[in-house]
Amino acid sequence: MSTDEVRVVDNPEKERFEIYLGGALAGFVIYELAPGVITFVHTEVDPNFDGRGLGGRLVSQALETARERGLAVVPLCPFVRRYIQQHPAYAELVTS
Repeated sequence: MSTDEVRVVDNPEKERFEIYLGGALAGFVIYELAPGVITFVHTEVDPNFDGRGLGGRLVSQALETARERGLAVVPLCPFVRRYIQQHPAYAELVTS
């Protein structure tokens, strides 16, 4: 899988980051925004795209975007929480 096939976009109308493989929606992470804070509520990857690392790429890009926007992160979603535990560079973004 080449990198140019995968793209992550913020869809603020649906309050989620979406990951696409080619033209197909492969997954999303739902968020809630408050002033200065983004809460990640739920992550879902279509079972047809399992095993390709797309969930991790999606969450990584969502966390990078939160960092760029200066947002603190509340990882309610267990997948996001686990990803942050496995990638401690993002721990500084987490607020209680």
